[in-house]
Amino acid sequence: MMKSGFIGIVGRPNVGKSTLLNAILGEKIAITTDKPQTTRNTIRGIYTHYSDDFILDDMQIVFIDTPGIHRPRTKLGEYMTDAAVGTFKEVDVVMFIVDDRLSAGPGDKYIVELLDEIRTPKVLIINKIDKMTPEEFAEIYKEYDELGIFEDILGVSAKEGSNIEKVIKSVSGFIDEGPM
Repeated sequence: MMKSGFIGIVGRPNVGKSTLLNAILGEKIAITTDKPQTTRNTIRGIYTHYSDDFILDDMQIVFIDTPGIHRPRTKLGEYMTDAAVGTFKEVDVVMFIVDDRLSAGPGDKYIVELLDEIRTPKVLIINKIDKMTPEEFAEIYKEYDELGIFEDILGVSAKEGSNIEKVIKSVSGFIDEGPM
């Protein structure tokens, strides 16, 4: 059986969306810098997996890395946010990447409001776990879990490549049988 689907990667600028995409694909296809809004257009990366002990299905997933979502202040910002939000409706799963508590600022609250309006399955990825204590991770997890809008919540370190297989296994549960 072959599964195939599209996964949208969304989040604020600089939370590690492109770094996560590169970690999933095992090679650098998306530019990563400390400069916000480096990704100006959507970038597609195709991940192909053949059955193994960890994930039993053959699958092909097209990951769509989007520009960072923020309340736009300029025409370019508005265009980039619209492009990212448009992705929500075109994919089988939305992966929302965060690296801090929801209460830390308005950026993630804005994205949560947008996500709450769609029926697409949502997986929350808490990135940069290598830089937080277990207590900090638990606080972030609890805040987002209480919203009740995520089908799964996982912690990763995109930079170190930790828990990447768990992310793939999670999102593959929301994609259907289909051609490559």
